[in-house]
Amino acid sequence: MSELKGYNVAVVGATGAVGQKMLETLEKKDFPIGQLLLLSSSRSAGTKINFKGETYTVQEAKPESFEGVQIALFSAGGSVSKALAHEAVSRGAVVVDNTSAFRMDPDVPLVVPEVNEIDIEKHNGIIANPNCSTIQMVAALKPIQDAHGLNRVMVSTYQAVSGAGAEAVEELTDLSQAFLNGEDLDPELLPVKGEKKHYPIAFNAIPQIDVFQENGYTFEEMKMINETKKILHDTELSVAATCVRLPFFTSHAESVYIEVDDTNVTVQDLQRLIEEAPGVVLEDDPANQVYPTPLSAVGKSDVFVGRIRKDPDHPNGFHLWVVSDNLLKGAAWNSVQIAESLIKNNWL
Repeated sequence: MSELKGYNVAVVGATGAVGQKMLETLEKKDFPIGQLLLLSSSRSAGTKINFKGETYTVQEAKPESFEGVQIALFSAGGSVSKALAHEAVSRGAVVVDNTSAFRMDPDVPLVVPEVNEIDIEKHNGIIANPNCSTIQMVAALKPIQDAHGLNRVMVSTYQAVSGAGAEAVEELTDLSQAFLNGEDLDPELLPVKGEKKHYPIAFNAIPQIDVFQENGYTFEEMKMINETKKILHDTELSVAATCVRLPFFTSHAESVYIEVDDTNVTVQDLQRLIEEAPGVVLEDDPANQVYPTPLSAVGKSDVFVGRIRKDPDHPNGFHLWVVSDNLLKGAAWNSVQIAESLIKNNWL
């Protein structure tokens, strides 16, 4: 550990795509760090990482690693979180976990700070970071729910390959080049590495993210369904999702259909709500072809909303287009925001 001024912070999964973004975000936001500890699997231990001009050596994550740690940001996979998160808590750390390990645990707050920051106060040492595609959607829906009620959400996602990790980014690059060269495509990773069948992501769309459940929905789709209800505190809310992987590197896009409770709501009403919502940016001027795209959202920590339209057949139905950088607001930035809230509100 190296002496700085502030809180003792551990980043678990520091060499991964999200871990790297966490470090970039901690540096960019000038998070108050006293001592910084970078942890990973034994395979990545020994890696050198630069942070604020200083070189750190990544160490293997073990239970004893968390002695003296106050805030632990986990993003090393669910199995690591299940094995080590409670070990960190037992040594005095508050864990912000970026995996699905604890999201649906009734004793663990599932938090998007712009939406339900107050839930952090109820933590018992672990706070869960929601799924990337859920985060951006609920950030856009919360102001609408508060003002006009919400009874139905139907979403189709257009998700970047970085959501499946660095290997998926590499496979997209390799397969795209092979396709352009007229070579055979030999996918090994997507939609799910452990599945028996793989499809090429290059110049393709794969309507499967994560494994299928008994009800025909994928685990990713069920995450969106269940997490949305938990975050918005509405178990009766009707939610359905179709999650699709597309061949671009960063930022998820979503086509979201909603039905509000109030009648006589206008597009302009929703535009005003989005414009005033924290962490959400309205980009909605169809006359001038203004709307967010995955590429335009890369490297930005906000959620972008455009193409707000009233449904032509349902008086209370609206359509929205929601885009955000899945590695930032969808993961690293949301985690750091939770950590900032812990400090700001004395909830450590």
